Amino acid sequence: MRLPSAWIVAGTAACLGTALGGGIPMFEASLRPWRAGDFSPAATQPTGPVPTVDVPETQFAFGTVGVGATGFHEFVIRNTGEAVLELTRGATSCTCTVSDFEQSEGGSSNAKVVPPGGSTKLKVQWRGKGDGGPFRQQAGVMTNDPRRPQVAFVVEGTVVPKFKTVPSVIALTKISAGTGEQVSVKIFTFGTQQPTVDSLTATDEKTAQLYSLSSAPLEASEVAAEKGASGGIEVTADILPGLPIGPLRQTIRVVLRIPDEVTAEIPVEGSVSGDLALAGKAWDSSHEVLSLGTVSSRTGAQTTIFVTAKGPYREDLRLVVRDVVPETLKVIVEEGKPVGSGNVIRIPLSITISPGSAPSNHICSPQAPAGKIVLETAHPDSPTLTIPVCVAIVP
Repeated sequence: MRLPSAWIVAGTAACLGTALGGGIPMFEASLRPWRAGDFSPAATQPTGPVPTVDVPETQFAFGTVGVGATGFHEFVIRNTGEAVLELTRGATSCTCTVSDFEQSEGGSSNAKVVPPGGSTKLKVQWRGKGDGGPFRQQAGVMTNDPRRPQVAFVVEGTVVPKFKTVPSVIALTKISAGTGEQVSVKIFTFGTQQPTVDSLTATDEKTAQLYSLSSAPLEASEVAAEKGASGGIEVTADILPGLPIGPLRQTIRVVLRIPDEVTAEIPVEGSVSGDLALAGKAWDSSHEVLSLGTVSSRTGAQTTIFVTAKGPYREDLRLVVRDVVPETLKVIVEEGKPVGSGNVIRIPLSITISPGSAPSNHICSPQAPAGKIVLETAHPDSPTLTIPVCVAIVP
């Protein structure tokens, strides 16, 4: 018997594969009713009277809603059919809820009925969440209309914060201890009325007396330039001379009413310079800290940093150690010497962690704040010098 050629076998297999590949999806599709949005045109045709859902609108552009505030919109649902329309709650997005399933309208907490020719209102509520930005929320309602078994209602808009500070942080890269500076920040509000200021304070009591704070309403043109803002104020801080040399950390707290009470906190960060400066291998100038890292109490550690002094009072500088954290740091002020032509005096500080020191953690994290070395200087513009210390002493 003569066998069929390989070409004939391959061709037959290809034809069968094509037929099966196309036929199966067509068969499956014939078993599923197709839908267009909320509608099911292929639904089984009823034999008696049926309800008919008529919704004038399914989408509403709300505009703006404040963070934490609640907005709502009422959608109208009509029954233009010949049978009672039954509505039940469907799925909703996370911050959206459907209410108005009232028993007074013949319904329950989760369902309601609409007679032929009647109508009802459906309240869709949502809450502004996050830090602000566009939102789009959806709420579904199930019906017994065979052509429209569910209706999706959509609300969209923009969530706006209750207030916005510009800039969010006051950054002072270099401020002179002997001269001071003036800085300002704008606070835009998104409430129902113009903001009023209840209080203005500098929260760090150590330097609070060097901050003179004031506020004034923003011009209408400035408010209009900020999208969605309804009002605003400008906070001005006059920073007086006398800040300690080193890292600058302060917070300006503003309590506003718009009309509910809100609190805005504006960080003030940077560094204070003057006739005194620090240098050395362990001195981290980018973060303005003495970085000793992790030290074993079995071996201990030793380093030297330098206090440099310039200006007319450099010869009068007298460094005295007044406070050390952790106490296991031993700080010795050595003899100062002029550098170069003598316009700068350099004073070494010998810092030692002796073997057998008690464990401690001041690694400069939120859970383990920095230690410190506090020096009296006898300098009229900078009477104290505080050196932050990042160190962890382990067994």
